[in-house]
Amino acid sequence: MLQKMQFWKKLTPEQVNFKVFEALGQNVDYKERLPLGLPASQLDEKVFTPQRALLKEAPFLSTLVKNPNHIGCHTLGDSESFFAGTQALERELIALCAVDILNGKDAGSFDGYVASGGTEANIQAMWIYRNYFLREHAAKREEIAILSSADAHYSMHKAANLLGISSYAVQTSEAGDRSISKSAIDAALSKAQKQGAKYFIVVCNMMTTMFGSVDHPEAYVEVLDKAGLPFLLHVDGAYGGFFFPFSKIPHTLDFSNPNVTSITLDAHKMVQAPYGTGIFLIRKGWMKYAYTEEAQYVQGLDATLSGSRSGANAISVWMILMTYGPHGWFEKVHILNYRTEWLCEQLAKREIKYYRHPGSNIVTIHKSGISTETAVRFGLVPDNHDQPTWYKVVVMDHVTVDALSQLVEVL
Repeated sequence: MLQKMQFWKKLTPEQVNFKVFEALGQNVDYKERLPLGLPASQLDEKVFTPQRALLKEAPFLSTLVKNPNHIGCHTLGDSESFFAGTQALERELIALCAVDILNGKDAGSFDGYVASGGTEANIQAMWIYRNYFLREHAAKREEIAILSSADAHYSMHKAANLLGISSYAVQTSEAGDRSISKSAIDAALSKAQKQGAKYFIVVCNMMTTMFGSVDHPEAYVEVLDKAGLPFLLHVDGAYGGFFFPFSKIPHTLDFSNPNVTSITLDAHKMVQAPYGTGIFLIRKGWMKYAYTEEAQYVQGLDATLSGSRSGANAISVWMILMTYGPHGWFEKVHILNYRTEWLCEQLAKREIKYYRHPGSNIVTIHKSGISTETAVRFGLVPDNHDQPTWYKVVVMDHVTVDALSQLVEVL
């Protein structure tokens, strides 16, 4: 059974429409009120001609046309008052994710915002932690390092490059389960220390993008505590955050774990929201390390990496989750898991080597069991486009058992 939800309720289409249009009614209307100081307006009507009858029944399209700017982090207090209505729905979405999906105690204990994607959200976390170590520990940049699995998303390396800090990969198990051991963490840690690292930003994966593999934070915590090294722990749930918690696999990759300070989600994957809908969540008291004091003209300042961003993206995620409700979402995940299990059974019968983490909807097939031509024909993604070893199947809504059976027949 699902836990009792505080913020996540299933709404009818009529209720969803009403809430969004009500929120838009609380935003600035450029035709009714003329704010002379905003470098913004609704979408250009010479190009995007408004179809009044269509927009009347289309809350998301209406939000796109109204063009609300959700600059800043609205859980912190003051925000741009011109867009207060839709910002309130974004705050509701942040509370829903932090509390109802990721087991936070109460909404008032968390900050967050809808980012441009998982990459931005991951970098936001590491930006905050780098600044924390610089300010509170008087650390030097060369003493701060990111520690993550070799299967982690490339945004860890991008963050290291942008922030001027180091990144170290923890090798995954050779046994085939893509897990990371304490000895592997020890090896990466030893290498980092020899190169001067003293402060660590740990990134744990809630389903990696390529393999769907899942990390265990306890291994990192035990090794770093034993070594007496300061660290902060971020969870990259950009792929699995809207899927893995509903698979009913026991884990500690959410806010019930006191060692987890921040989490990334990504709604433009499993939630099927428009691209540009990553979500960043962090415990209260940390966003201050990303304040841009120079942004004095922004009400409430700005503590986000992207600054100005479309409020329509936040509204789209809120609409999708409220339309499904928690039980509808659980059912969706269950169906996708069933299809994934079916594919694994077929591969096992044919003795084709594959990897799948229990509760994941990603199945990665070894090159020994599939030709390059077949992989290209079915649109499977390789782990390396130059020298592939694995090809992944991602079981999404459009990937039915009928579609999977066509692949199986060829294999």
